[in-house]
Order: sequence, then structure tokens, then C-alpha cells
Amino acid sequence: MGKLFKFLRPFAGSVIAIFCVLMVQAYCDLSLPTYTSDIVNVGIQQKGIDEKVPYVISEEDFNHLLLFVPSKRQETVREAYEPGSGSSGLYAYDRNISGESGPEGNVMELSKDIREDGEKMEELSEILGKPMLLCAGFDSGSESTAEMERQMKEQMDGSQRDSLVAEIEEQFSAMPETMVEQSAAIYIQNAYEKIGVDTDRIETRYILRTGGKMLALAALGMLASIIVGLMASRVGAKVGRGLRKDVFRKVVGFSNGEFDKFSTASLITRSTNDIQQIQLLTVMILRMVLYAPIMAAGGIFKVFRTNVDMSWIIALAVALIVMVVVVLFAVVMPKFKIVQSMVDRLNLVSREILTGLQVIRAFSTEKYEEKRFDGANKDLTKTNLFVNRAMTFMMPFMMLIMNGIAVLIVWVGGHSINDGSMQVGDMMAFIQYTMQIIMSFLMICMISVMLPRAAVSADRVDEILTSSTLIHDPDNPVHFGENGNGEVRFDHVSFRYPGAKEDVLHDISFTAEPGMTTALIGSTGSGKSTLVNLLPRFYDVTEGKITIDGVDIRDISQRELRERLGYVPQKGVLFSGDIASNILYGNPEGSEEEMRKAAEIAQASEFIEEKQKKYQSPIAQGGSNVSGGQKQRLSIARAIAKHPDVYIFDDSFSALDYKTDVKLRNALKEKTAKSTVLIVAQRISTILHAEQILVLDDGKIVGKGTHRELLKTCEEYYQIASSQLSEKELENDMKEVG
Repeated sequence: MGKLFKFLRPFAGSVIAIFCVLMVQAYCDLSLPTYTSDIVNVGIQQKGIDEKVPYVISEEDFNHLLLFVPSKRQETVREAYEPGSGSSGLYAYDRNISGESGPEGNVMELSKDIREDGEKMEELSEILGKPMLLCAGFDSGSESTAEMERQMKEQMDGSQRDSLVAEIEEQFSAMPETMVEQSAAIYIQNAYEKIGVDTDRIETRYILRTGGKMLALAALGMLASIIVGLMASRVGAKVGRGLRKDVFRKVVGFSNGEFDKFSTASLITRSTNDIQQIQLLTVMILRMVLYAPIMAAGGIFKVFRTNVDMSWIIALAVALIVMVVVVLFAVVMPKFKIVQSMVDRLNLVSREILTGLQVIRAFSTEKYEEKRFDGANKDLTKTNLFVNRAMTFMMPFMMLIMNGIAVLIVWVGGHSINDGSMQVGDMMAFIQYTMQIIMSFLMICMISVMLPRAAVSADRVDEILTSSTLIHDPDNPVHFGENGNGEVRFDHVSFRYPGAKEDVLHDISFTAEPGMTTALIGSTGSGKSTLVNLLPRFYDVTEGKITIDGVDIRDISQRELRERLGYVPQKGVLFSGDIASNILYGNPEGSEEEMRKAAEIAQASEFIEEKQKKYQSPIAQGGSNVSGGQKQRLSIARAIAKHPDVYIFDDSFSALDYKTDVKLRNALKEKTAKSTVLIVAQRISTILHAEQILVLDDGKIVGKGTHRELLKTCEEYYQIASSQLSEKELENDMKEVG
């Protein structure tokens, strides 16, 4: 997991911006249940009356209300109200209170200053809360309550009345606060209706106003969600692009030692599938993993504000979810760690089959290869099926928990509503908040399905990025002199492959001078290709040193070193494009004349001119639309067009017929008259006229000289020559030596 956040570190600014937008989205989502509760509790049950004290009240009801207010607090209530002028706009009071003919009654209005002062409104609500509840009871019309009210008005003094009010309030003290609020709302509604207030209009306006706020919040939440989606996708794409670029740059800088460590199939998987897993999880982290804790924390906060008595249900739900996840992942986690290695294996088998398809057909081993592929495919399928089948249990369990918790909330909440300790809207809000909390954990669980595989992918990608390259440039590289001519010297060079116990080259010393051709020949496995691969620093020597113009090649930057070399590998490699782009690959600024001259020397111009588009003729991936000999000639032309000081031909003439070979070497002799030429060859005919031939056997130089000299002095060379030349040719060469 730490590796994933490491890849996100360069995008910290974008992550913070996404977090801020997620806070806005969470605020919108968490506010909606509250407004739903308000519509049910206030808009429907309380007819839209959300004030805790009446803003307007008839004088008769006002005096009636004061009967139940303790004497010492009555003055506070009287100061809060003043005779009405109709300025509030709540009522149209043009008749007496009783609705009959007679003198008009007065209406008391809550002072504007009091309405705008939150502390005073809270104080007034505390004073009038229980009195409004008592008044609602006395307004029931029973004879006993009417008689008690008459006695309070006519026969009791202030202290007696206060004692009676205190006694009655004490009896109501156990009543839930929600019931007090509901009774107050009912009282205010009745008081408004008595003075002609249109309560239906109040109800409609409240519902429309609250519904409008919900629509606005929903629209804002949708906009925030879209913005988060766009930003998260952008960051994920940038993370993927950056990782692919870094991995590619690292792989391009690998020496052959790193390629021996990381297989080609594994590198392809890491560069594509693994990075895709990281990119996908990055988007999910930014869209869901960051959002889930915000929603869970916000939901828990809202739940505690709604009804703390039912908070144990949340704890139960979370405990059940965590238990399910722990059990599942204890079973599944080990399998996640081997999925990617199985993908590597499948890619390896696929690549081998596709690359060697001609050989497979030639030996009629299609059935065997099908079985091999089917085996790798089945292993991966079985593991994926096990993981997916195990994870399919998670969703049904989560839905069972979610629905069970909803039923439990309704059960417990129904009893609370029946007891008067909870309102219907509060229970609805509690259910929504609980579902949001559970969904938050569910989102995290869904991401956790992807997390182990992505974590493995992150480790695999990071393994490439943090791997130490065996071949690296010096801290303070030196430069070739301006007068250098490409003299190559091997000075007591020994080499062994990384991790090997024995050297494959032993104490190699020779000098390849400009204007001369130095050829290397020997039996298969004698170390010829390994030797020339040391010159471009595909590997570094284990002992000794290699110099060009007297400068150790390890003291020069790899780029500057390779600018001096023209390398033609054993297997001709072409790139998709056209013939021109392949010839000028090492010299992109080269002219058309240079390109044509290089093709002519490499004996490639003949078949190029026969093509319809000539030098613009397309080259398929890997050069699959040209023959092996044509591919080798184009590879040689590519090296010639670069105009290097040192030419390296690693058995590059093996696919050429004898006639073409002779023509090419004669043309090349003129071109390389001032250059150093190293040729690895299997055919004696290719190196007959080389000024210096090195014979390698088991990693050692066992012969050095010209063709005729070696026939006389080197038994290994003589055996090679006798296997390729006729007896007459050997006799003639031996006579000239003698």
C-alpha cells in the first residue's frame, strides 16, 4: 500500500483538491437526510411550523399562556411581545377572537429584536415550552381542566399558582423532549388558526422551500461527483503515464545483466497489466477510498445528533462487516499474491509459442504446445475463479447485514416513536445515515478486493524502478580526444556473467587498429559474441580493461561511447516504419545520398529498387515482410550510414550467399579503410583476408595471426579450416605459408 501512495506523491496538490471537493460532496449527501426528516417532522406533522414560540398570538391566548409561566419569568415574556400591527404579514385579523360580532380583540406579536437574537429566542423557548404543553392539555375542553383553570385565575394568588405549575411540570418532566416540541408546534398551529393565519400556506411554503434546498444540494453533490470523477481519472492517467515512462526509461538503460534477471515476458506484464492495475486502483482510491471515511465519520456524527440511544446499532453493523472482511481475506489473500506470477507465466508461454510458431509447425508439436498453454491458462483461471468465488460471498453478506440493520432500526425506532421519544422523520434520517455508514464500509471492502493485487503490482513495478543497474555512467565522465581514430585495446580482460562461478573469458589481450580488420572465430560457445558485447558495455569486464584511443570505456558516458560504434547483431533487428527510417536509424539527420550509399555498400540497393515504393517501402514489425538476408543487409546498411569509428559485425554475414558476401566485403573494405573493424564469423571465407584473426577456445585466445599463419601455428584454426575448405585450397594456402 505504501508503494501506491509513493506513486501518488508527485500529485499531492491534485489529491488535496480532490479531497476538498469530496468534502463538498459529502456535505451535500449528509445534509439530505436531515432535510428529509424536516419535511416529515416539520413540514407534514407540524404543518410547516418550525418556530419554537409563536410569532403572533391572540391576547386571550397570550394571557392564558401566562397563567402557566412562573411569576418571576412572566415579565420576560411580556417584554418579548407587543401589541400587533399586522407588520409580520402572518395574519389578517379583522374580527374578534371568538369569531362573533363584538369588539375586536388584540393580537400580540413577538418583537423583531427578539426574533433576531438567538440567545433570547432560546431563553423564551425554554420558558414557554412546558406552558404551551400545559395549555394544549387545558384546551382539551374537559370539565376538570376547565375548573382548574378557573381556580388558577380567580382564587389563587401568585405563589399558590407557581406551586401548582411547578407540581404539574414535575409530572411532565419525564416526558421526552420531542413530545414537548410536537405539543408546542400543535399549540402554535391552533393559536395561528384562531387569528386567521393561513397554516396551509405555511405548510406548502415550508415543504417547497426545504425541497428546493434538497434539489440544490443534490445538484451541487452531482457537480462535485462529476468534478471528482474527472480529476481522479486525470490523476490516474497521469500516474499510469508517468510509471510507463519511468519503467521504459529504466528498462532502456538496463544492461544485459538486468535482462537476464527480468524476463521479457515479465517486463511486458509489469509495463502493461501491472501499471493498469495501479492506475485503476488510483482512480478508485481518489473517488471512493478517500470518500468513504469522510462519509462514515460524517454519518456517525449525524447519527449521534439524531438519536444517541440507537448508536449501538451502528457499532453492531460495523463489527459484522469487519468480521466478514477479515474471514474472507484470510482465505483469499494468499491467492492474490500468486495471480500476477501466473500472468507472467501465461505471457511467457504465449510469447514462446508465437515466436516459435514456424518451428512448432515444422515439428508438428501443436498439440503439445496447446497443452502447455492450456495448463498455464487453467492454473490462472483456477486461481482467479477461487478468488472471485470467495469474493462473491461478500456482497450477499453485506446486503444481508444492511437489510437486517434496516429492519432492526425500524423495530427499535417504532417502539421509540410509540413511546414518544422519537419522531418518524428522525427514524427515517437515522436509517439513511446508517445506510450511508454501511455503504462507506462496503465501498472500502469493494476496493479491498482490488487492493492486494494492485499492491503486488506496485511492488513489481517498484522492483524495476528501484533496481540497481550494473552498467552506469561515471560521476565525472571523460571525453574522447579530437584526434582519436578508433584504436581498440583489450588489456588482460576477463569476464563472468552476474551470479556465475566461472569466467567465460580469460585474460584476453589484443589490439584492433584503425584500417585493419580483426576477426574472431572459434567453436560454438567459445565466447566470441560475449567478447564483442563488452565493447558497447552491454556488460562490464570483470578484470582488466578495454580502451578506445587509450581511454577506458568505463570512464566515458555510454552515449558518447556508443556514438563511436556501429553495431550489427547476430540476428538482424528492424523496426516498424519504412526502409529509409531503418537505414538512417542511427543517423536521423543523414542525407538521402548517405542513405543510398549505405544501401549500395550493404548490397541492399538492388532489392530496394525493385520495390514499388523503393526506400519508402513499409517494414512490418520485426521486419517480418523481408527475408533473413535482406534483413541482415539492411542492418549492415544502418551501421554504415552512421559513419562510426569502430564497426562491430557479430556474425552478421551468415545469412548472405557467397557471391553477395564477397561483394559486400569488397565494398565495405573501401568504406572502412580508416576505421577499426571487428568481425565475429563462423565461415572461414568471410575472414580469409582479415589482417588479424583471433582464435577463441573455451574463452581463451589460442591463436593470433593471419589466415595462412594460423594454418601453420594453430591446430584449432586448422581443424575449422579443414572442415570448410577443400584440400586443394588448404594445400595452396599451406604452400604459401611454407
